[in-house]
Amino acid sequence: MSAHGIDEVWQDWNDAVNMTAKELEKWLGTPESRSVGDKSSGGESTGHESGRRIVRLLRAKKGDLDEDDAAHMRKVVSYVHRHLAQRPDGDVSQTPWRYSLMNWGHDPLRD
Repeated sequence: MSAHGIDEVWQDWNDAVNMTAKELEKWLGTPESRSVGDKSSGGESTGHESGRRIVRLLRAKKGDLDEDDAAHMRKVVSYVHRHLAQRPDGDVSQTPWRYSLMNWGHDPLRD
């Protein structure tokens, strides 16, 4: 894999993550962001933890990313695609479905 697999996932990652680091960081600080997701590990949900990592990835230079980063990027792309396929009917603007996606860096209202 070239560039630790980053090149292979780069376009899909940029398609899936449609929030900026600043937008995502601000979102992660909201009660809505903290209200959703699997919290089996304790306090912070899996998606919220992923969101913090996505902020770091968005701020990093592509050349500084490693295989572990590429693996997380693939996980994000997979989550976003899987979750988008489960879109509920009606207005999704204030739904846990949208909030979960936003924790993973994707705002479905921008599609």
